[in-house]
Amino acid sequence: MNENYLDKIKYEKIGETEDSKQRQLNWNIAFGLQAVDNLTPSKYMVNLATENILGNKSYEIVEKEVKAYYENNDKAKINKKERQADEVSLRIVKILNDKAFTFNYLTLKQYHKKLFENIDIGIDEKYIGEFRDYNITKKEPILNGETVQYADYSMIEETLKYDFEEEATQKYIDRTDKERIDRLCKFTAHIWQVHPFGEGNTRTTAVFIQKYLNSKGFNVNNELFKDNSLYFRNALVRANYSNIAKGIEEDKTYLILFFENLLLNKQNKLDNSEFKLSNKC
Repeated sequence: MNENYLDKIKYEKIGETEDSKQRQLNWNIAFGLQAVDNLTPSKYMVNLATENILGNKSYEIVEKEVKAYYENNDKAKINKKERQADEVSLRIVKILNDKAFTFNYLTLKQYHKKLFENIDIGIDEKYIGEFRDYNITKKEPILNGETVQYADYSMIEETLKYDFEEEATQKYIDRTDKERIDRLCKFTAHIWQVHPFGEGNTRTTAVFIQKYLNSKGFNVNNELFKDNSLYFRNALVRANYSNIAKGIEEDKTYLILFFENLLLNKQNKLDNSEFKLSNKC
């Protein structure tokens, strides 16, 4: 390899993809992920997304128009849920478009800030992009109102450090598909169970896992998040809930089914009605 050849090799700035199929996929993922918090993008945002997919408007133009749309409308008439879905969806699309990625628990912080900065998601702005300093519970419908035991706030950073350090040592090359799926499910379930943020944990985790899998070169069926993001969250809930007195163990079966579809293009049935625990439990 001579010097003249090396001189011709230049770094390229990462710009917006010109692949309309990839843009469509990114928007599908972004819109789909809003369902984990029962959010639906506005028709206005869907139309702007279509314009972007067709190549008529860039991310920057879409961002400016969405901002102007909400600034120029009567605040009393603005649907706050739609606004959150619109703004967060665009931010997810931009993160997915960017090929840069660092495998570090601090990236979770970065993504949380990028996704939710200056957006009302029900927590104080000081917690956007920062780990919570209080403990939380959440009544889950699929658990008959019970909650997953999330990490104690004082242990968030140390727990994430441990999980990321353990994952960084994993070698996937010589593993079977089953071993790879089992390991990825374990890692995903662990970092979600920590629930480092006051709100927005599932969307942040999903974006991070998408980026991580792509960085490792996995063949990811990203379309899965379009219609199954709520199943993904419910699977994480069941993977992290146990109640020995009621005979309930943590069950990663559902998460495994999801990851098999995601990475192996299997056609497992993903049915949210299967999550509900018996009222006798």
